[in-house]
Amino acid sequence: MTYQDKPIQCSDCGANFSFTAGEQEFFASKGYTNEPKRCPTCRQSRRSNRHGDSSAGAGPRQMFPAVCGECGKSTEVPFEPRQGKPVYCSECYSKIKPSRQR
Repeated sequence: MTYQDKPIQCSDCGANFSFTAGEQEFFASKGYTNEPKRCPTCRQSRRSNRHGDSSAGAGPRQMFPAVCGECGKSTEVPFEPRQGKPVYCSECYSKIKPSRQR
């Protein structure tokens, strides 16, 4: 199939952008059936907002205090520990991790 650049109006900002032949080929190769609705700038902005602006320097990750289930040392983890689930300090986790099976 031969593709030609196609003009599209952005559903967010109203700007016109081109859905290039190369992009159309890429979409087809991935099995995507819908055309983009947003211009590249609005797509990037939406992507950043959806992922919590992590790429925009949203600040440090929230850490939670915990006690290592292996050595008993106080540590901090990036998730809220649950009752009955062991939490490990980074040193003990690195020792246990290779032996864990998936």
